[in-house]
Amino acid sequence: MRVVFLDRDGVINKDPAGKMYVTKWKDFSFLPRAKRAVCLLCKNGFKVVLISNQAGVGKGLFSKKKLAFITDNMQKALKKSGGRVHGVFYCTHRSEDDCNCRKPKAGLIHMATKRFPCDLTKTYFIGDTIRDVMAARQAGCRSILIFTGKEKPSNKKNWETQPKHTFSDLYEAVEFIVGKK
Repeated sequence: MRVVFLDRDGVINKDPAGKMYVTKWKDFSFLPRAKRAVCLLCKNGFKVVLISNQAGVGKGLFSKKKLAFITDNMQKALKKSGGRVHGVFYCTHRSEDDCNCRKPKAGLIHMATKRFPCDLTKTYFIGDTIRDVMAARQAGCRSILIFTGKEKPSNKKNWETQPKHTFSDLYEAVEFIVGKK
């Protein structure tokens, strides 16, 4: 099975600048070309799996029900564009809970591989933070860092670890992956 793991905020939708979390559907805004990128992955036989920290639930800022509502609406919008996310894995714990599923740990990726078996050494994880890169590395995935969220190329000297690849956005990363089939 060919799988691509994606972070959500800053990769599929705009990072909620000024706010810590997307707590309502009206605050969810797709990044340019993100829907096209997901569609391109699907059309090329990849399973798209979301791996995302959503600590706002654990902090009581929004409920699991609201998170599910946001996810359902994201899925409906993706479906209209011809794409879909095949699996969604959220860590709703707070950082201080020290769980195994919160990125930069690889617990969510390992959970996802039970449902979507894949060779992690040939699987890409696309994220917008070094935390995503660290989770990919810990799981044995190929890491891609994109610059549509929190991280910027000018910070490269401060990164704890280096991604395998960097791209300007999700669509550019997906073009690279599809070309690597």
